[in-house]
Amino acid sequence: MAANDTTLDSDKDPFDAIVDAPFDSALSERYLVYALSTITARSLPDLRDGLKPVHRRLLWTMRQLKLDPSSGFKKSARVVGEVIGKYHPHGDTAAYDAMVRLAQDFALRYPLVEGQGNFGNIDGDNAAAYRYTEARLTKTAMRLMEGLDAGTVDFIPTYNNEEEEPEIMPGLFPNLLANGASGIAVGMATNIPSHNVAEIVDATLEVIDNPHVEHARLMEIFKGPDFATGGIVAESAETVAAAYETGRGSFRVRGRFHAAEAEKAEDRDAGIERLGGGQWQLVISEIPYQVAKGKLIEQIAQAIADKKLPILEDVRDESDEQIRIVLVPRSRNVDPELLKESLYKLTDLETRFGLNLNVLDATRTPMVMGLKELLNNWIASQIDILQRRSQHRLDQIARRLELVEGYIIAFLNLDRVIEIIRTEDEPKPVMMEEFKLTDRQAEAILNMRLRSLRKLEEMQLRTEKDELLKEQDELEKLLGSPARQRTRLKRDLNGLRKEYGEDTELGARRTRIQEAAPAVEFSMDAMIEKEPVTVILSQKGWVRGAKGHLPLDQEFKYKEGDGPAFVLHAQTTDKLLLIGDDGRVFTLGADKLPGARGFGEPVRNTLDIDGATRIMAVLVHREGLEVLLAASTGKGFAASTEAMLAETRKGRQVVNLPGDARLMVARPIEEGHDHVAVVGENRKLVVFNLEELPRLAKGQGNKLQNYRDGGLSDATTFTMEEGLSWQMGGKGDRTRTESEMWQWKVARGGAGRLPPQGFPRDNKF
Repeated sequence: MAANDTTLDSDKDPFDAIVDAPFDSALSERYLVYALSTITARSLPDLRDGLKPVHRRLLWTMRQLKLDPSSGFKKSARVVGEVIGKYHPHGDTAAYDAMVRLAQDFALRYPLVEGQGNFGNIDGDNAAAYRYTEARLTKTAMRLMEGLDAGTVDFIPTYNNEEEEPEIMPGLFPNLLANGASGIAVGMATNIPSHNVAEIVDATLEVIDNPHVEHARLMEIFKGPDFATGGIVAESAETVAAAYETGRGSFRVRGRFHAAEAEKAEDRDAGIERLGGGQWQLVISEIPYQVAKGKLIEQIAQAIADKKLPILEDVRDESDEQIRIVLVPRSRNVDPELLKESLYKLTDLETRFGLNLNVLDATRTPMVMGLKELLNNWIASQIDILQRRSQHRLDQIARRLELVEGYIIAFLNLDRVIEIIRTEDEPKPVMMEEFKLTDRQAEAILNMRLRSLRKLEEMQLRTEKDELLKEQDELEKLLGSPARQRTRLKRDLNGLRKEYGEDTELGARRTRIQEAAPAVEFSMDAMIEKEPVTVILSQKGWVRGAKGHLPLDQEFKYKEGDGPAFVLHAQTTDKLLLIGDDGRVFTLGADKLPGARGFGEPVRNTLDIDGATRIMAVLVHREGLEVLLAASTGKGFAASTEAMLAETRKGRQVVNLPGDARLMVARPIEEGHDHVAVVGENRKLVVFNLEELPRLAKGQGNKLQNYRDGGLSDATTFTMEEGLSWQMGGKGDRTRTESEMWQWKVARGGAGRLPPQGFPRDNKF
């Protein structure tokens, strides 16, 4: 029976091993494994050393290659090859890019790699290929890796189990906050700015001394971000503190204007260089973190070309090692603060940095932490490293003491030891038996050199034993006392602070934290220089703007078969309202009109005006100006030009028209007018109070005049006291005024009666 079972087992179909599982659960399980791998082993930094695996492996490899600051440089290709071959099974580009970032002083506040060759620049240019560049570690990197040989951290096998790598870097340098990190995992991300080491140390010391310290007190010491490129965090201290309390938030980062060569202190701080004759220019000396200088200058130049910055004449890059971007205003009358505010709004001279303190804790669990929690966790990790270093040293002392005591026994019984070695075939067990030595002690005595038998050597051994016992006692007290551990950590932190103090070149704070002054009211109108312009729109829709206020009755040139439709005076700061007979209103800036040297340009190139639509009125927008709008249906209303302004080229539908109805009237209501006059195609005239006219932002309006047949021909507003005027027919500019208009006055919506004698036959006012 057993034999038959064996036969059956060997004949099993391999497809029987396939597990029948629901697709969604199989997919989710596999995706979860990938997601966890991305979170814990790729994208998020470890709280304890602030490094992602690729950075940790790069530093470890460079240490293995003995690329310390005192040694020579080695080719980057050598480092990248070692990293991807032994520790990091990913692409060479990914590894090299990570290494380049560690060397860029504009990307990292405290660079961990010192590069030789082209490692990219703040303009946004890439680094040279790794066969051309060379690298070695910086002192900061050595600080971060301090204690790797002192049993402070666990070593884990590499991906192929051939080598070992440290789980974390044990150094005291607070790399997570000092250099920051950013990464996108699956379902979560991290974005941590860099900070000032001296301030991090001060805040850490405060937490050690006062575990119940208030967050507000901590922020007085810690202050906030300190970016590699300097700049200004344009937020209040309260806003910054609120972000660090929860570990999430955002703040505005601005470039800094500073003119080092200016004579006056206020000009230096404002970035204004006086050129004489009242002329001046602005100087940008620092730009926001992670903004490429070349891209920023392109943005400014593009804003000038697009006429979004008409108050700016030119931008020049005069940078060397120090950033110096020069901005030349259009005229000396331009407000410098307005120019700055417009640059902040239109370019990356102001960016927003999103704070997300999402890190892996000591158990490799991703967690968003506030500042105090982060510092507490880091202190705990450093205490653990201190304990492990002390225990490792204690073990070393115990092993050395064992040998030293063996040597001292040998010196006390030197003649007998020599006799045993000379006479015995196997001296080791004899010595162990006679002098109660351990195996290691006996082996060490047998391996001693003859020159070690000097009298001086014995004295040195006794001194060494005393020193070792003293150190052992101190270490045991340290391990047994949490208070002593905290004191030792504080002493070490104070030593670190001296290296990175505010008075050192690397430690001096670069980023200023100051609340932005109230924004100068910024509008495109303020950006436009006010100049008179004559607007000319032809019958076929060609528009142009002539400089100055030309006589309106002047003859202008038009294309063949075209002629004048509208000619009016405006200012370059004005908004023009083009009203179509389909009830749609379009807005055109008078500063954007093409020049009047030629025939202009079709207005339909700028605005999406339907081909069948006729422009029946062109008005200049004025604050508080109302317009009488009336359709052929006899309905109408008053609308403010404010409500008629359109934001897009598609315009705004202001008057809703049914069927084939068209907009017939769009007339400004002059100040002081108190009545409305409406005439129909049936030549009936009606007059009513202006108060009866509804005020709407859009719609059909109310009935102005009632018709049995036909529709509305024209409408206007006037003052009853002065009477109603109209243009007389025939040659000349004769007008007629009818002062007894009360005879035609009825309630709005009446049928009306025939107009006064001499009213135009075309039924138009």
